[in-house]
Amino acid sequence: MKEFLVPSVQAILRYHDFPGKGNPILFIHGLGCAGSFDYPEVMAQHELNKFHCIAVDLLGSGYSDHPEAFGYSVEDHAWCLQQLAASLHWDSYSIFGHSLGGAIALSLANLDREKVTSLILSEANLDASQDGSTSKYIADQQMQSFIKTGFTQLVEESKNSGNTFWASTLSHWSPKAAYLISKSAAEGVIPSWREVLYSLSCKKAFIFGERSLPNPEYQELSFQGITLEVVRNAGHSMAWENPQGLAQAIAKALV
Repeated sequence: MKEFLVPSVQAILRYHDFPGKGNPILFIHGLGCAGSFDYPEVMAQHELNKFHCIAVDLLGSGYSDHPEAFGYSVEDHAWCLQQLAASLHWDSYSIFGHSLGGAIALSLANLDREKVTSLILSEANLDASQDGSTSKYIADQQMQSFIKTGFTQLVEESKNSGNTFWASTLSHWSPKAAYLISKSAAEGVIPSWREVLYSLSCKKAFIFGERSLPNPEYQELSFQGITLEVVRNAGHSMAWENPQGLAQAIAKALV
């Protein structure tokens, strides 16, 4: 694992850097997850193991620092990742973003339009969070209440429902970080992440888990000319449910 001291925050972002050929691929995880947990098995698949892959733990999650003064909005995270990319002297790179990490990926691609050559999203947030989503559920609570009791309750509820992977990774998040990025997701941005996606000129792909279909987004994104891939035998948590299938979909999207 490597470290990057984010200059604007004075906090350390930690990440796995797997050497390989071609443009680097920056993997951005979603709410309650961690790149160090989600993506090593995906990157180890033969479809991706020759690529240069980087899996970050966002600030407030996993092995990265949990700075108290950081804003933890989608845009704040994107700005930190742009600083990481600049420090690594990438002339061009690709981005993969899952779920709420997809919104961060879109914000980063918008910041780094001249450098991002491919954007791959898996069941990403394109609009402000809607009722029924975990981020909206968190954002609808009072911050201090969530930090004091709601966070621990969410971890326990996830564990008791059998979602033990997510309970494990969520438990390593800063409760404040989970709340503030959820609040950011629920508020959305102008222009929306969807509008940013449609406006980007780089290669664009969107990945669905087979169990998440049918989904009205499939037809809409196809109409917009975005490449679509489907991971068999998987739903939203495709990196855990079918890592080889996700690796295949990412590799196809990069071609």
